[in-house]
This record gives sequence, structure tokens and C-alpha cells, in this order.
Amino acid sequence: MASSKFQLFTRFSAERISTALADTPVVMLVGPRQCGKTTLVRQFAGKEREYLTLDDETALEAARSDPTGFVRGLDRAAIDEVQRAPELLRAIKRSVDSSRRPGRFLLTGSADILALPQLSESLAGRMEIVNLMPLSRAEIAGKKPVFLKTALAGKLVRPASAMIGNDLVQAVLVGGYPEMLRRESPRRRQAWARDYLKAVVQGDVQDVAAIDKLDRLPTMLQLLSQQAGQLTNFAQIGSQIGIDDKTTRKYAGILEQMFLVRRVAPWFRNPLNRLVKTPKLHFLDSGMLATVLGVTPEQIAKNRLALGPLLKAFAFGELIKQASWLDENTTLHHYRDKDQDEVDFIAADEHGAMVAIQVKASATVYSSDFKGIKKVKKFSGADLKLGVVLYDGPSIVPFGDRLFAAPVSCLWS
Repeated sequence: MASSKFQLFTRFSAERISTALADTPVVMLVGPRQCGKTTLVRQFAGKEREYLTLDDETALEAARSDPTGFVRGLDRAAIDEVQRAPELLRAIKRSVDSSRRPGRFLLTGSADILALPQLSESLAGRMEIVNLMPLSRAEIAGKKPVFLKTALAGKLVRPASAMIGNDLVQAVLVGGYPEMLRRESPRRRQAWARDYLKAVVQGDVQDVAAIDKLDRLPTMLQLLSQQAGQLTNFAQIGSQIGIDDKTTRKYAGILEQMFLVRRVAPWFRNPLNRLVKTPKLHFLDSGMLATVLGVTPEQIAKNRLALGPLLKAFAFGELIKQASWLDENTTLHHYRDKDQDEVDFIAADEHGAMVAIQVKASATVYSSDFKGIKKVKKFSGADLKLGVVLYDGPSIVPFGDRLFAAPVSCLWS
């Protein structure tokens, strides 16, 4: 990984920011801390756009004590970590309502600020939100992927070269945070990730929510990691840490706001009353999940089953990033029925086109691996453009009409 030690990566969200600044008064770049938001936003700051960060205590105090005065002195500005002073958004709304020129404010937030209870007024119609997640493999490679776009059109893109075996394990364990990519040693990467999680879970959370039992969150994150990629049993998790189901769901929502995890809703079409309608929970970064679980390359070498949940998180991260770059709204779901047949991910665009994706941490694919995909195909008919089992192998292999086994590296091709 030495080649990426000091490398600045091209972020594919930059184009969305440029487009939005040209016609929208406020642009909000949201994503987890340390994913590269500040680096990206600084590319848009300069002589005509002042840069301020609310990680600076003086700027934070000014913003909190007099948000109207703080904003009044700004014409075109980039404000970093605005979730630390959500009251600023109301002042920005008033300022924008008096002058609706495009590109006035470029904001960043390390929390889903629109879900914050402190925010009583909406910037709807005045603001566009752009997502920035940790680096995708395509951004690391420097080539924008077309996998999801072409799959929704019924075509499977062939990777230039397949990443398999130990190379794939390495990519999964590292994840996409720039600081993880810069560290050569797995031990050093996990040390950074543990410190990161501690700072977010025990520090940044207080910017977005008042939590009575803050000390329970690290344990809850650990328990969620053990159910990663599975149906989420909030009652069971809550009972293990001494909180009720409602509070457990609230705490999970806070971890979602901090971009550590995300719930994936089930896919269903009436009258599919045999479907399980419970969400699954995925970590947004496989490297962070590996850290919480304490999984090492040596453990995977001894027990390949340990790779399974991590590979699903890895695929989820790649898909969620790629969906955010598409012009059309594309959502991710999962499928599971009462026969326990399932599909890890169903990507659906706004016109109803779908792609069903199963992820398998194995070098061999069997026809039985398509069981859940075939059920979705039966229910959805021509709307299902492709059914793909992603696996740790080098070749694309057809398994029937619109059904393929394909290398995981197709995701960033």
C-alpha cells in the first residue's frame, strides 16, 4: 500500500458538488469523519470562498453564541463540520432567503444533520445534499465505475483484472478510509481505527444527541458487528446491554447518523406475504467492521468463514457509493422469505429496473447459490435485469438467463 501513502485521490463526488454549486444556494457534503470531506471542500475554497471549520474552538464559539452575526459576515463560504452548531442552519436559511444566489454556502457535516432534533426549520428547496463515503476501490484505482449503471441496463461489465485471494482479503480488511490506506501494518491500521471509533462513539455523538447511557454505545456497536449483514434483532441486543427495544433502536439510529452503520430495508411486492420484513444492518466500511470484530489476516487464513460478513460489508460499501454517483435515484434492499432463501442486495432504480446481488466468500459457485435470486426473478419478471453471485474467483460464468457468477472486482469496473 506504499503507493497510496501520500496520494490525493480524485473523488467522484466532486462533479456533483460543482454542478450543485452552479444552481443551488447551499450545498451540503455529508459523510463520516476522516473520509476526505475537508480535503475535497478545500478544493472549492479560495479567494472567492472563505473557509471556516467548526473544529476550531473560536469559530465554534462564535457560531454558537451569535449564529446570525456569524453568517452575516459571510458572502460565499465553506463551513466544515456544521453539525457542531446546527443553529447555524437557521441563520443560513434566513441569509439565503434574502439572497438566493447559487453557490453561497458549501457545508460539510459528519452527521446526518437533517435528522438532528435541534433543527426545527428545513433548508428544503434551498440545499442539495451530496454524499461522500470512504474511498471506493474505483477511486483508489482512479477510474469511474460503470458496474451498477450497466447492470441496471441488463449488461455485466467485465473487470480489467480480477482481484482474488489474498489481494481481495487485504482490500476488505483495509476498507476505504484514507488513513487506513496510508498505514502498512495491519496492527497500525487497527490501532488508528480503534481510536477513530472511540472518538466518534464517545465524543462526536454528543454533538447530535443527548444520551443518558453513553457508556453502552461501544458495547452496542460490538453487538451490532456480530449481527452485521443479518436480520437485526434489536430486542436481543438491548437485553444484553440493559436497555429496552425502543432505546436500542434510537441508539442504532444515532450510529446511522454518524455514518458507521446503515439499515437496509427489505424488498417486497404484494402479495408476497411470506417475506420477512425485518431490516438488515450493514457497516458502511469493511475495515471498521474488521476492527470492531478484531478480525486479522491470520484469522481469515485459518478460518475462511470469517471473511463472509466482511465481504458483504465491502460489497455494500461499493454499491452504496456507486449508487450515490448515479443521476437516477437508486436504492438498495435485501430479500429474505420464510423459507430462509435470501438475496444480499437488490438495487432498484426509479423506473423499476432491478439487479439482484448475492455475495459469496468462496472460489466456487453452485447453482444453489442462485436460489434466492431465482425467486426474485420469478416475482419481478423483466424488471430484474441481472442476477449476480459475486465470488472470489477470476471468471464470469453464466448460470442461465440473466444469471451470472462474477468476480467481486466487477463492482469497481
